[in-house]
Amino acid sequence: MSNDINAPILPASQNSKQVMWQTPTHTMTEKRTIVYQSDSMTQLMKIVDRVAPSQANILILGESGTGKELIANSIHERSNRKGKAFVAINCGALRESLLESELFGHEKGSFTGAYTKKLGLAEAANGGTLFLDEIGELAPSIQAKLLRFLQEGEIFRVGGKDPIKVDVRVICATNRDLEKEVQMGNFREDLFYRINTIVTQVPPLRRRKEDIPALINHFLSMGSNQFLNRGKQMDQEAMKVMSNYDWPGNIRELQNVCERLQILSEGHMIMLGDLPENIRNPEMKDETGDYDPKITVSELEKRWILKALEHFDGNKTQAAQALGITIKTLYNKLHEYGEFERFAVHSKPEKV
Repeated sequence: MSNDINAPILPASQNSKQVMWQTPTHTMTEKRTIVYQSDSMTQLMKIVDRVAPSQANILILGESGTGKELIANSIHERSNRKGKAFVAINCGALRESLLESELFGHEKGSFTGAYTKKLGLAEAANGGTLFLDEIGELAPSIQAKLLRFLQEGEIFRVGGKDPIKVDVRVICATNRDLEKEVQMGNFREDLFYRINTIVTQVPPLRRRKEDIPALINHFLSMGSNQFLNRGKQMDQEAMKVMSNYDWPGNIRELQNVCERLQILSEGHMIMLGDLPENIRNPEMKDETGDYDPKITVSELEKRWILKALEHFDGNKTQAAQALGITIKTLYNKLHEYGEFERFAVHSKPEKV
């Protein structure tokens, strides 16, 4: 979700649930909402309730646009750091040199253009929570400095010689597979185990489609264009088409479409014809493919089993249940394929 939901909170639907909080930051205060009614999100919010009071570092996994920052914000607001700063930084949005300065600050004269001393976001978050989004994009040199910060609880400003103690809870998020990044040498293994004390996953919108009507009603009532055509409703047929769409951009894409419909659709009711063409007529994918005489049934079986494991993020119990085989059979197949070690460690969360 984007950060521009600033209107007063109104019911998204009679049955939907909302989590609402004020978000104190070092720059501004925002009012933000999580809207859901699906079992998967209900389970996720229960996890949030359990982990929030702890001081453990948390890693939030999820595709782009699923609302990872909102979950991190919710954890902060349910912790004993509520009322202190919640500071977020997108690690993939800044160059390496600029990112280090933003994160840890710099001393006057430490580099060209450093005309004054600057406090970093880690210092700005002192007593509160530091949210590092897209942590998988960090350069190796920054990874080393972040690891020291997490281990020692102190930072060095760029150009500084004296350590600065800070009391910060760190929550990280990524849409990358950090395990694979570790194996490829792109992400430090020691940092990976430092940030993933607790791992949780935000489900993509295509796996929580029962939330789509509530989210649509919420965005039509609460969007940034709240004073322009606010309060429009969606026709039942149009709502069905919107709910059936897979939303590869997740909630961010849904919100953008709702804002567009709010502005461009005529009349109080949004009809099927108002929806974008790509949503009304999504391209149909051929999941079977053409017959290939070079591929055997056993090879197809192997591919299907490995796809199931990837779909369930390595959870063998869920994969076996979906495949209709026993867990013992799945283990035997993995040994047969030489893939057992790849899925031996359960370091990812179950899908919720």
